[in-house]
Amino acid sequence: MSRDHLHSVERAGTGGATGAPGSGASAADGPTDGGPGAGRPGPSAPGDGPGAPGLDGAGAAPGSGSGESPVSGGVESSVSGSGEAYAPGSAEAPFLELLARGASADAYEQPVLIARAEGRSAEEVAALEAVKPLALRVRSELEGRRRREAELSALFETAHDLAGLRDLDAVLPAIVQRARSLLGTDVAYLSLNDPARGDTYMRVTEGSVAARFQQLRLGMGEGLGGLVAQTARPYVTDDYFKDDRFQHTLVIDAGVRDEGLVAILGVPLTLGSHVIGVLFAADRRARVFEREQIALLGSFAALAAAAIDTANLLTETRSALGDLERANEIIRDRSGVIERASEVHDRLAELVLRGGGVHDVAAAVSEVLDGTVEFTEPAAAPARAVEVSRAEGHAVRHADDWIAAVAAGGELLGALVLRGHPGLDPVDQRTLERAAMVTSLLLLARRSAAEAEQRVRGELLDDLLDARDRDPRLLRERASRLSADLDAAHVVLAARLDDTAADADQEAAARRRLWSAASHLAATRQGLAAARDGGTVLLLPLEPGDTATEVARRTARHLGTAVHESVTVGASAPVEDLATHLDAVAAAYQEGRRCLDALRLLGRSGDGAAAEDFGFLGLLLAGDRDIEGFVDRTIGRVVAYDERRGTDLSRTLDAYFACGMSPARTKDELHVHVNTVAQRLERVARLLGDDWQSPARALEIQLALRLHRLSGAGRR
Repeated sequence: MSRDHLHSVERAGTGGATGAPGSGASAADGPTDGGPGAGRPGPSAPGDGPGAPGLDGAGAAPGSGSGESPVSGGVESSVSGSGEAYAPGSAEAPFLELLARGASADAYEQPVLIARAEGRSAEEVAALEAVKPLALRVRSELEGRRRREAELSALFETAHDLAGLRDLDAVLPAIVQRARSLLGTDVAYLSLNDPARGDTYMRVTEGSVAARFQQLRLGMGEGLGGLVAQTARPYVTDDYFKDDRFQHTLVIDAGVRDEGLVAILGVPLTLGSHVIGVLFAADRRARVFEREQIALLGSFAALAAAAIDTANLLTETRSALGDLERANEIIRDRSGVIERASEVHDRLAELVLRGGGVHDVAAAVSEVLDGTVEFTEPAAAPARAVEVSRAEGHAVRHADDWIAAVAAGGELLGALVLRGHPGLDPVDQRTLERAAMVTSLLLLARRSAAEAEQRVRGELLDDLLDARDRDPRLLRERASRLSADLDAAHVVLAARLDDTAADADQEAAARRRLWSAASHLAATRQGLAAARDGGTVLLLPLEPGDTATEVARRTARHLGTAVHESVTVGASAPVEDLATHLDAVAAAYQEGRRCLDALRLLGRSGDGAAAEDFGFLGLLLAGDRDIEGFVDRTIGRVVAYDERRGTDLSRTLDAYFACGMSPARTKDELHVHVNTVAQRLERVARLLGDDWQSPARALEIQLALRLHRLSGAGRR
């Protein structure tokens, strides 16, 4: 092969290596697509005729002496295996094929080795030897450009990904993950500078396994990272522990040793001339970081710093917007408070005008203050807080609640309590105080109305008990105005406190409380109540299915709870048509009083009962109650059975009790067989119940039998 031809090969190789940037495969594509000028090594050397157009021509290369180069053709057929024919003497062809296939560097020895193995001429082998270095240079250049293209593509993708992140906690992990991926290292991590403490601290790690390493703080100038943060320059070490350029400290070295790091590369994260942190890539084995890798991580660090700054700015912007929104909320809240204050004033005024109650006020204030407002009696409210509120005239805080005293004329009527609302502003506090004032007015008005109604109810009951010459029609009209029905069945109850007060004033106050509680109960039950004989008398309607005993017991419990003292209640038998039977009302009251006295004598203070609860004693207490009713309730079924069947069960019972409840003696008294006595007693048990022989029942049955025998109904 001639020297001119070798020069042509070098130019071809150089031209292929320094072609258009980014077209790394252009030289290899020439022989395949056959396009004009594609993959051509350049102009031919002097002496080449028109029929010898360099690598692509079909003519003989200069100095070949024949129309086809046996070496070139043999190498092509052996190396490429593609079956394409190259021009004789074309030593570049096999190497171009290798470049096109992206073969490894070792494969470039094959064309020379094959040519020697096939016994090609020394000139042909020398031509291949001359082309091989150029081909390797082209391959290296192409690989470098491809690598750079990949790196630029990775940087572009990274910039695109980081641009889509808005949260710093998402940006930082994405940075270290991409840095580790770009350089293919074991670990990547990022530290941020702390201006307040004058050091840099580990913020995010990727691939780290040591807790102590992840918590490192580096002083400025300490270790590799501290040096990078201090100087704003990249630093790299192949073996950290053998590198004396850095200021080693026990804490930093211990953390690096725990992580097992050897080779470390650190580049600064800078914004203008200000360093905000350091980005690291590290391996757990010795490694030489190339200049290209250092430059790549530096470029990536610039993108990362911009992304961090953007995320910080977005965070600050969001924070500023949040502050602005909170300020707007405060303004809106203040405006709302003023509107609510005006609203509550209007609503409270409306409540007073339409006769609303205390609970209506509490509900209205609860809605305005967006909380729970309750009215409590003086005894149920916190004494100290209520006293302070009453003295100062303002609502006071008690734990998480607010207390506003409800008072009038020096008298404490109760308190308004706002539950679970510790953060009460002055406007809302004033709203609660205004509501307490309205509540006191309502309570005074209610008290006046209640006292007037109590007097009216008491006067009507007094007339029923004392003025027996009243017109029944007028009595019914007065009762109707109080929602009472004098034609319905009623029970007269006598109530009295059991405990004796220490002095007359306390006694009078206790009686007033009892009368007030009884009046309230009577008003809610559509009845009447009046103070009488040191106690209270009530006239309550008897509901269907109810008994005088049940009414008495309920009344005793209710009044005792209301006055916080023991109250004893005695009830009369039911009384009907009160307006036309005024004598019956007075008699019923006396019956209730006798029942009350009996309860106290029997030690049943604080209880309630009716005269009928005392059995035959009820006859003694009931005054003019009929004997027939007692006999009928006690042995009426036995008497009726005798009358229907013509039997003699009543006489058998008389004999049984007279003989000391002995069946044997009874059969002698009646002159019947003992089995007959047993059968009659079984019949009595079915009629009167299995407990008819109990002491209490037996006593009542004996009394009823005697009354029946003495009455005309018992005579035969």
